[in-house]
Amino acid sequence: MATVTAMPARSRKQVVGRSRRTLAAAVALILFAIVLPFIPPFTGQDYQRYLVGAAYTAALAVAFDFTAGYIDIVNFGFAAFVGIGAYTSALLAVDLGLPPGLGLIAGAGAAGLVGLATGMLTLRLRGIYAAVMAWFVGLALMGLVRNLTDITRGSMGLNVPRLLGTDDNLPYYYVMLALLLVTIAVLTYVIRSNVGLAFRAIGQNLQAARASGINPTRFLVLNFTLSCAFAGLMGGFYAHYYTILTPDLMSTTRTIEVLAVAYIGGRGSLWGPAIIAFPLYIGTELLRTQLASLPGLHLVLYGLLLIVVMVYWPGGVAGVVRKTALWWERRSEKAADATTSSAS
Repeated sequence: MATVTAMPARSRKQVVGRSRRTLAAAVALILFAIVLPFIPPFTGQDYQRYLVGAAYTAALAVAFDFTAGYIDIVNFGFAAFVGIGAYTSALLAVDLGLPPGLGLIAGAGAAGLVGLATGMLTLRLRGIYAAVMAWFVGLALMGLVRNLTDITRGSMGLNVPRLLGTDDNLPYYYVMLALLLVTIAVLTYVIRSNVGLAFRAIGQNLQAARASGINPTRFLVLNFTLSCAFAGLMGGFYAHYYTILTPDLMSTTRTIEVLAVAYIGGRGSLWGPAIIAFPLYIGTELLRTQLASLPGLHLVLYGLLLIVVMVYWPGGVAGVVRKTALWWERRSEKAADATTSSAS
């Protein structure tokens, strides 16, 4: 009887300890991200611009992973929804004088609505068929933006007012960091709810989920819509930070970059892509600066990293961290058991 009652208590203690360590690690990472701009060389404007881009890429990778990692749908048209949010926010500011802050929300809503329509049309399909259909929708949206030059100015570029009344990169970094944290918090909350359980069930085995009474199409569309809405929110930030928009923002290449970060970070983790985006983005930007005569080299680097991850670490960086933490926990338990046995 003593053994039976002791095991649940120990399990609860392990869960509590694991939760505390996770919370402590999250707080430490957030604090580090906050003070990072004050640590050389990130005190300079060039490096702070890299930080803004890294936080932006991290938020996109989290939103992408929400779909690819939990319902097993790869949205190859993802960048098009970023563009919808960007152009919606930009046009509302340029043509109607709407404040950029409200434009970001409007951009998220527009991208979410288009994502809802796209999901209802494509997510009755599965696997590569859904991915290809999403890609075709993305290409069609990019074509519209490119050809509606009276509205979007197409390849000539649309000039957009700034989000903040300053050229200093530091305030933009903190705004983007806040958006990243909100994205992680909201999507993590969804994943840990009953809705998230349905997402996981569908991603692991669609037929089994349907047999258990889950309506797959409804949850697939919900997931896809949320992902697209957050993509649109980040698109609005992009428009009012870089202040010029071209249809290239919606190209498939942009989607591939986000996909690479999500998979290298660890599909189905959310936090993995958010963390790995910083060193990946900053490293590739420095590489592009030093080797400007070799365009597209960063894509080659992403491809090589993807191959290494898929072959040796299928769980990505998040999987490596989890395995290391589990190994350390088991090692600590063995040491504690050994100490208790020697004491008795």
